[in-house]
Order: sequence, then structure tokens, then C-alpha cells
Amino acid sequence: MPGAETLSLDAVSLLLVWTAIAVYLLAFIAYTIDLAQRAARTGAAHEPRQTPALVGAFASTRAQDHDAAEPRTAQHDLHAPPGKRNRLLWARIGTALTILAFLLQLGGTVGRGIAAERVPWANMYEFALTGTLLIVAVYLLALRWYDLRFLGAFLIGMVVLLLGGATISYYVEVVPLMDPLKSVWLVIHVFVASLATALFAIACGISITQLLQARRERRAQASSDVAGNIGPGFLRTLPTADVLESLAYRFAIVGFVFWTFTLIAGAIWANDSWGRYWGWDVKEVWTFVIWVIYAGYIHARATRGWRGTRSAWLSITGFVAVLFNFTIVNMFFQGLHAYSGLT
Repeated sequence: MPGAETLSLDAVSLLLVWTAIAVYLLAFIAYTIDLAQRAARTGAAHEPRQTPALVGAFASTRAQDHDAAEPRTAQHDLHAPPGKRNRLLWARIGTALTILAFLLQLGGTVGRGIAAERVPWANMYEFALTGTLLIVAVYLLALRWYDLRFLGAFLIGMVVLLLGGATISYYVEVVPLMDPLKSVWLVIHVFVASLATALFAIACGISITQLLQARRERRAQASSDVAGNIGPGFLRTLPTADVLESLAYRFAIVGFVFWTFTLIAGAIWANDSWGRYWGWDVKEVWTFVIWVIYAGYIHARATRGWRGTRSAWLSITGFVAVLFNFTIVNMFFQGLHAYSGLT
């Protein structure tokens, strides 16, 4: 239209990001409804069938005991291929909306990179943009092998909070790179760190579910509830705490490999930029602290006495340290890694 202002590429990118946040919110709602329906479905499945009075009290009691011992809830098959999984309507809607939001966010991220004429992860806003994109990408990719739709509410809810908060608080206009960032290591180091963060996020979500499942299993065992009719209903359809722990470990150990590379690549980049591999800068220290936490988690997982609840808490603590490193350290600690982009 003549005389109308055209949006800049960065403005279009921002519009796509906000649209993605809105669609992610709808996906979160769909996944939440799915969990609620699972709970309602398991509750109904545990209700004893009514036996006609003509059968007699003995037959009625026997039927109820049989129902209690053999609940009719469908057990979650973690390894079921996509075509053979439970056809959970709201979980499927949530996944479809997540894919749509991912494509919108991908468009916004690519647009930001084209507008800046560089990779889109040079400040806190861009790192949050790329980091949350990779969380969703790893989640969607993992769905090819594992039915992790029960994690959708947690992961997509977290993406809404992180991406929305970063867009509100950390957004900055496109500016030229600072001299130390003009390096190929910006592409390698930060991308690998973002990928490791995505894997740690999924491991954290599984560990939280593991803690809830372990608590439910302990309460069921203590009350001698054969059917396990205790705790949130959706947990009764999920794998056992031991299976969840093994799955969290798989994601965490791959993330640990990438984080180890992040630590090494950061040291090489520091030597190129400042002439030393290690200088006890606060960002370097926290990167190492995170590495130590996850190394401890992996060691604890390999030691029988530290399996279960305690190892799960280490996984969660590690991801909290990652978030602390990204937010608090970048915003409030002075150091050589002052690349938040905030004034």
C-alpha cells in the first residue's frame, strides 16, 4: 500500500516469535487437558464394576477384588512407534500445535539471523530464542523413539515462560558484534551449549516425573494398595520410576558430552581472545560448576546407593544451575563475558 510503513525484517521476526509463544500456550493447554483426561480415565478404570444382586454377595465381593488386583488402565508403552501409540486426542492436538509453533519460532530465529547478518545467538535474547527452539526440536525428535507426550505440559510450559520472559525482558535491537565475539567459536561454542541445555531440560522434566512416580509407588507400597490407586491419576499410566530414571540418564549423559565440549571450546576461544585458557572468570567458573554437577549425577547413577530420588535431585539441580548461569550470572555478575546485550 503506498505510503504505508513496511516492517523491518527484525520486526517480522519479533512478530513471528510472539505468534509462536501464543501457539505454544495453546499447546500447553492441550497437553494439560491430556493429563487431566488421563487422570479421569484411570479414576474411572479403578471403579469396581457393579455385579447384579442375583449373583449374590460372594460373587460381588470376588468381582470387586478381581478389579482391584487387575486395573483396566492402559500402561504407557514408552517405546511404542508413533503409529501404534495410544490415540490420545488432546496429546495429538498438543503435538500438532507444538510443531506449528516450532516452525513459527524457527522462522523468527532465521529472520533475526538474516537481519543481523550473523548467527542469532550473540546476546541473551537471541540465546533464549535459539535455546528454547532447540529444546522443542530435541523434544519433537525424541518423539520418534520415545512416547514423551506426558512431558509436553512441563516442557512447553517452560518454553512459554522462558521465551516469553526473554522477549519481554531481554529483547534488544540488532547491533554489531563486539570484537571478542567475531570468531568461528561463537558459532560452535554457543550452539553446542544450547544443544546441551536442551538435553538437560528434557532430563530435568523426566527426573521431576520420576520423583512424582517414586513418591506414588512408595505410598502405594506402604498402604499395600495392589492396584496402585494412589496419587495423581495420570501417573498410573506412566512408566515406573526406575524406567524414567534410566531415560533421564540417557538424555543427561548425551547433554554432558556436549557440555564437556562446550567447556573445552570455551577455553580455546578464551585463549584466542584473551591469551589464556582459564582465568576464573565468573562465567567460566559456573560453566565448570555445571559440569561438576552433571559429572556427579552420572557417577551417582552408576553407584547403586545413589540411584533413585537422590540422583533425580542432582539432575534437577544441574538444570537449575544452567538457568542460574544464563540469567543471574549474565545479568548481575561482572566479568569478561559481558555479552548480555542489556544496557
